[in-house]
Amino acid sequence: MNNAIGSRFPNGSCVCRRVLKIGSVRLLVPQQHDAAHSQRNVMTAHSMFPPVRELSFKIRCSQWTEMQRQLSGRAGGTMNVFDRTMKRRQKKWAASLQDSDKYDYLRDEVGSRVADRVYDIARTFPLALDIGCGKSHIAEHLHKEVVEQLFLTDISEKSLRNTRESEIPTHCVMADEEFLPFKENAFDLVVSSLSLHWINDLPGALRQINQVLKPDGVFIGAMVGGETLYELRCSLQLAELEREGGFSPHVSPYTAVTDLGNLLGQAGFSMLTVDIDEIQVHYPGILEVMSDLQGMGESNCAWNRKSMLHRDTILAAAAIYQEMYGSENRSVPATFEILYMIGWKPHDSQAKPAKRGSANVSFGDLSKIGQPSTKDKS
Repeated sequence: MNNAIGSRFPNGSCVCRRVLKIGSVRLLVPQQHDAAHSQRNVMTAHSMFPPVRELSFKIRCSQWTEMQRQLSGRAGGTMNVFDRTMKRRQKKWAASLQDSDKYDYLRDEVGSRVADRVYDIARTFPLALDIGCGKSHIAEHLHKEVVEQLFLTDISEKSLRNTRESEIPTHCVMADEEFLPFKENAFDLVVSSLSLHWINDLPGALRQINQVLKPDGVFIGAMVGGETLYELRCSLQLAELEREGGFSPHVSPYTAVTDLGNLLGQAGFSMLTVDIDEIQVHYPGILEVMSDLQGMGESNCAWNRKSMLHRDTILAAAAIYQEMYGSENRSVPATFEILYMIGWKPHDSQAKPAKRGSANVSFGDLSKIGQPSTKDKS
């Protein structure tokens, strides 16, 4: 592996040795679809727990699901909301679709907007990391004059096999966003698009991102916000209340924009920027909305999700969706609230606020600017 990778860099130096934790990855043999795929290096992080085969004879099936739920989140009292194993299966299924590209419109749009924010920074990044890259929706919009080398990570091996071509030298590492297998102070830039909203320990993930960044490195990310798919959420809740006398959460909980700045600050980032963007997509009906979410690999994976929806409930939800949000041409909107975040790892060269009490101008004096002085009046 090292010889194959080392031949792509000057002096035969292997960038993987510099950024990956020792013993934390192993090489996967790429599928020989074409020459481009055969040159990709795909690695996977070692499991932090014993293999399933070693545990299967000790643990009954009824206990295994509960154990997966406990292992899915981090220790230390972190809320365990999402089934990470189910999310991996959903993304694998979505990436296996023959027409999977037709569901990439949202990821492509958000990926291009994240890339625009990278171009706003007037510097070249020797080594960058894309967390939850999918089919490399950010990398296809970047040039090697801005990012010289790029590591792509995702929990789905199938997505990494299907990454799109880029002029930037890339390395694919299969790894969970909650457990990054990289050394500290390794990357100049970390980007992420539409993957952090499925993480159980978001504060811990942001801390890990801060750790793998070099001093004065920057993190640029995008994730869906709390108002995402409010039309679908309200329609399903009202339909279930009417038909079944109660409702279950069918849309996963998302992070509020008011909390994002605090999370970045607690993770150790400085010079924070958080902004909101709304993308509204119109569909023929509620069934098309749910079908596209499934094709994106964005189905609900919360532990408390309901396994199925009754036919009567779906029909009622479709009627409510159309009545409350439908447009004149009979289409229905689905709103995606996108939260963009930028945070820098502290460094001595960065601008710092002045010390308290060091000001030499009073705010009261500002009101006198532009007013004629007493000498002028005389």
